[in-house]
Amino acid sequence: MVTKTIQITEVTIDELADKVSDILLLKIENYIKELTKPKNNKLLTHKEVAVMLRVSLVTIGVWSKVGILNPIRMGNRIFFKEQDILNTLEQQSINKKR
Repeated sequence: MVTKTIQITEVTIDELADKVSDILLLKIENYIKELTKPKNNKLLTHKEVAVMLRVSLVTIGVWSKVGILNPIRMGNRIFFKEQDILNTLEQQSINKKR
């Protein structure tokens, strides 16, 4: 474990308290936003995902095998979480912008 010492000069206790409270408030607001985001737990079939992404069923199978999509197995049926699909699309969009 690494310990660090921070020395603060030319700042009053009230100014320091205000800065700390502002940062904490921002972090708490971000945390609350994450908690209040609607969770989409809808399960989709291969066909529904293919229609949603406008690709073939074969492509969905390949993407599942290589790990682009994460299938959920229930007995002999395979489903995909809609939120996982949306997260993958968002991540791909972010990667393209870089």
